[in-house]
Amino acid sequence: MTDDIGRAHLHAFHRYDGLEEAPAFGPRLMLEGPAGPLEALVDAPADPLPGAPVAVVCHPHPRYAGTMQNKVTHMIATALADAGVVAVRFNFRGVGKSAGRYDGGRGEATDLAAVAGWARARLPGAPLWLAGFSFGAYVVMRAQAELEPARLLVVAPPVDLFDFTSVADPTAPLTVIQGGRDEVVSPPAVSEWAAALPGKPHYRWMADADHFFHGRMNRLREAVHREASHAIQTQS
Repeated sequence: MTDDIGRAHLHAFHRYDGLEEAPAFGPRLMLEGPAGPLEALVDAPADPLPGAPVAVVCHPHPRYAGTMQNKVTHMIATALADAGVVAVRFNFRGVGKSAGRYDGGRGEATDLAAVAGWARARLPGAPLWLAGFSFGAYVVMRAQAELEPARLLVVAPPVDLFDFTSVADPTAPLTVIQGGRDEVVSPPAVSEWAAALPGKPHYRWMADADHFFHGRMNRLREAVHREASHAIQTQS
């Protein structure tokens, strides 16, 4: 267990492949962060409802080409927006136009807190959701106790690559989406982690999906959209 990925074989598998989606419609922003400006992008619903949640979405590992335009991160954000959630994704420190340097999850958690604070100030009263893919899921879980979100969504949480033992158990409803053919994160380790959590998260298992959801992106979109739509209906 480590705060960084040091296994040589992961260099072959954990490099994000650059198959980025076209940028979503919405304003690009530079937000104030703890290490300097943070580059962000807002995916807003076409017809936002009063009191709709706002979700901050975190991207995968910066040292392996992870950015806010990673295709899984893009899919999560746009699926949330299609369901009626205002989605704010951003580049961690040292990525894209964001200032600073990679900090193993520590500084990235404070980046997330800064963006969440901005979102709460812009949409006062809106429930805060946190979502993340891979390393972004680790940052979400690391920050959630302090930020007290209304809901959590993590995709392929790297429970065997980062220290989740020091992460506080979530008190908000949690959805976990995991592929059964994940070549980066251990699917059995994710299943064991999820099963041990109090409150029993909603666990969506995609048996034939790999870490990058190659050929399964539409199913991922459907799963995120379904989870968000159900949560909004329950909230109202």
